[in-house]
Amino acid sequence: MKIDDGYSGTNFNRPGFQRMLADIKAGKIARVVVKDMSRFGRDYLQVGMYTDVIFPEYGVHFVAVNDGVDSRRGENEFTAIRNVFNEMFARDTSKKIKATWQNKGKSGERLCTNPPYGYL
Repeated sequence: MKIDDGYSGTNFNRPGFQRMLADIKAGKIARVVVKDMSRFGRDYLQVGMYTDVIFPEYGVHFVAVNDGVDSRRGENEFTAIRNVFNEMFARDTSKKIKATWQNKGKSGERLCTNPPYGYL
């Protein structure tokens, strides 16, 4: 089992993902099961590359439980659209968080729990 707790799905350089990919290429993994497509990744081009090119090349059975994706049952028409929405959601959330931090800073609110050394 490979786990990437604490890492964003927008990044495929996650340590657990890279270990999984190395094990797939070494022939040690035949099936990848994820909760849903957004947990696998949020970059629709890279998700598509892995699910449509790399996994089939190595004979990997891919399953996204909550989204009803199963590579053995064939193409799911909504998977590509869902992947685009997952990426858009990640970008939108990032913009909202940045805006919140900027507004806090401009209004003089604290941005951290510990003031920097020498702060009055």
